Amino acid sequence: MSAPQRPSDAPSGPPQGLGPVVWRGGVNTWECDEMGHMNVRFYLAKAMEGLAGLAARLGMPHAFTPYAEATLIPLEHHIRFLKETHAGAALYMTGGVVALRAEGADLLQVLFDARTHAPAATVISRVAHARPRDAKAFAWPRRTEMAAADLSIALPAFAAPRSVDWQAPPPLARVAEGDLARLAPISLGHVTPQGVDVFGRMRAEEFIGRVSDGIGALLGDVRHVVAHAAAGQHARVGGAVLEYRLIYLDWPGIGEPVEVRSGLTAVADKVQHVGHWLLNPDTGTPLGFSEAVAVTFDLDTRKTIPISDAARQALNGRLIPGHRFGA
Repeated sequence: MSAPQRPSDAPSGPPQGLGPVVWRGGVNTWECDEMGHMNVRFYLAKAMEGLAGLAARLGMPHAFTPYAEATLIPLEHHIRFLKETHAGAALYMTGGVVALRAEGADLLQVLFDARTHAPAATVISRVAHARPRDAKAFAWPRRTEMAAADLSIALPAFAAPRSVDWQAPPPLARVAEGDLARLAPISLGHVTPQGVDVFGRMRAEEFIGRVSDGIGALLGDVRHVVAHAAAGQHARVGGAVLEYRLIYLDWPGIGEPVEVRSGLTAVADKVQHVGHWLLNPDTGTPLGFSEAVAVTFDLDTRKTIPISDAARQALNGRLIPGHRFGA
């Protein structure tokens, strides 16, 4: 994670070429977790609010209202977390169109530190232009195609997928083979009224939030293994996600059961790859899949703890192969 810029290094204003500002706000204390930084669910919650702002720029000001005739439904999200964001930080978000397809688009949103104008996170939203009630995609109107041309932006290197294959499909064959039983159940519950959007579908941030709520059950011991085998003393150890890709397969409604099953899928010099399935535990129906790239880090120095050869050897026996994109 990059260090904050000094005030003397700060640009004079928002960077050019990444679209208009679609959201402004900040980080509340209650949005930060036990690691001392803003929790992943709130990055995505702010991105979804910013998506409404971007939709308005595309000529869809009512896209997320109860009477919408067309909306934007996320099919996938790719997120890169570029720097830690703490309570009290002021933020803003820009948005633009990376690619427009017949019935959908790839949209880029960049979350910036309002003081330094340094990027804190990026979100690529692959969306469908769809009817709100049945989620059926249909063609864009001409006015949106014209607006999208004005909002066209190039994907900058700092937002491009790095350690996750953006084009690979989810490992659905593993579900068909009944392989989910090999994964650890880390979260279980039901969709609450607060957890759905205006159309009655589970909010996108609920998926990543439920993973976050249960991740300690999966990676708590992994972090201990990494810290114990590392050089030096690490009194307080935590974790952080550097990159995420999520695919949404279905959207449960209020009262429907949801479970997250997860597994450690790869270990490298500094990072761990973790696969997460969201499913209906009663039927086994997959609702979504995600892959996260995470690090173990010292909560006092705020630095990543490298994964030693001894730690990798100890963790190799815990790997669940095949639960990665393209596997």
